[in-house]
Amino acid sequence: MVHFHREKYVPRGGPDGGDGGRGGSVILEVRPTLNTLAAFRHTTSYTAEDGKGGGTNNKSGKSAGDLMVLVPPGTVVYDAATGNLIGDLTAPDQRLLVCKGGRGGRGNPHFKSSINQIPRTAERGEPGEEKRLRFELKLIADIGIVGVPNAGKSTLLSVLTNARPKIASYPFTTLEPNLGVAEVDAETNVVLADIPGLVEGAAQGVGLGHDFLRHIQRTRVLIHLLDGLSDDPLEDFAQTNTELGLFDPNLAKKPQIVALNKIDQPEVQERWPKIKKELKKRGFPSMAISALARTDIRELLLKAAGTLAETPPLEEVEPPMPVYRPVEDPRAFTILREPDGYRVKSVSIERAAEMTPWDQTGSVRRFQKLMERLGVDKALREAGAQEGDTVYIGEYELEYQE
Repeated sequence: MVHFHREKYVPRGGPDGGDGGRGGSVILEVRPTLNTLAAFRHTTSYTAEDGKGGGTNNKSGKSAGDLMVLVPPGTVVYDAATGNLIGDLTAPDQRLLVCKGGRGGRGNPHFKSSINQIPRTAERGEPGEEKRLRFELKLIADIGIVGVPNAGKSTLLSVLTNARPKIASYPFTTLEPNLGVAEVDAETNVVLADIPGLVEGAAQGVGLGHDFLRHIQRTRVLIHLLDGLSDDPLEDFAQTNTELGLFDPNLAKKPQIVALNKIDQPEVQERWPKIKKELKKRGFPSMAISALARTDIRELLLKAAGTLAETPPLEEVEPPMPVYRPVEDPRAFTILREPDGYRVKSVSIERAAEMTPWDQTGSVRRFQKLMERLGVDKALREAGAQEGDTVYIGEYELEYQE
C-alpha cells in the first residue's frame, strides 16, 4: 500500500503503507486412507489463495493458508513439462511442496530515502509458481498376488479379504489393482494386492505391461497363482518370472509362494503331483488350493504371512545423484524482434514487471531505472528500437521512449 500517516497536529506523518501478505503454497500430503488417484479425474487444477493487501499504519496483510492436496501413499510425482522426478511419497502424512507461494509486495516505507521523503512507490506481490504435474501410483501392499490372466487372482483376494473386485471368467477382468486387508490373527493384518494378469512381453508394455509391473515393485512377498486348468501351468510360471526379471531384476528375487488353483477339479488333482515335484526341484515352496471352493485358503494366508514376517523391510532407495544445473543469471536477458515490436525475455525482468503497479508514477520510474541499470534500454536501442515502438515484457505492452 501507498499511504501516509495522518494525525491531528502531525502535518508530516511520513509513509506508513503496510506490506502485503504472503501467498499460499500448494503442498501434496499423503493420506493413508486413499488408494487411488480417481479424485484427479474430476479436479485437475488447484490454486492456493492470494495474500491480503497491506493496510495503513504499517499493518501487514494476512498471509494466505497453504493448499493441501491429498494423495495416496505410493504416489510418484513428475514435472509434466520436463519429465523430471519431483518426489516419491510413501510415508503417511509425508508432505511435498510443489508450488511455493509468492512473497507479499512492499509498502511505500521501504522506498523512503534521504532524497525521497515522500515515496509514492509500492510493490505488488511476487507472482506465485505454476506447474503441471504428472502423478503415477505404485500401490504399497505387503503381499502381491501375481499370475497369468484368468488364474483366479481376484477370486482369491475376495475370499482372503473383504475386498470386492470385479470377477468374471475371461482374461483381463482386472484392469487396475485391487487392495484388501486380511486378518491373520487378533494382532496381525496384512495388505494384499490383486495385480492385473501378465502376458508375454509385459516388460515391454504389452497387454497391461507396466501397469502390472510397477505395482509389484513395492510388495515384499508374492503369491504366484497358477491356473490348474491351463495348457501348461509350469510354462505360465516360467513366463511370469521371466517378465518380472526383465522389468526389474529385483522382482525375480522376491520370496514367492506358488499356489496351484482349482484343485477341486479332477484333472487338476491328477496333474498336481508332477507340478509339485517340478516346483520343488526349482526351489519354490508350493501348495494346491481352490479359491472358489475355499480349499486350503487359510493355510495359504498363514504361509504367506509367515514368509512376510521373515522377510526384511524394503530397503529405502537412495535418492538419485544430485543434478547440478547452472544458476540462472538474474541480469541475463534476450531481445527478440517481433512483427509489431520487440520482446524482452528474462525471468527476473518479467517478474519485476508483474510486481510493478503501473498506475503509480513512482513505481513506473523505478522500473525504468531498473531497465537502465540492467542495460535493457541500451540493448533495445542497438536492436533498432525507435521512439513509440511497442516493447513486450511478459504479458505487458510498453512504449519505448528515449
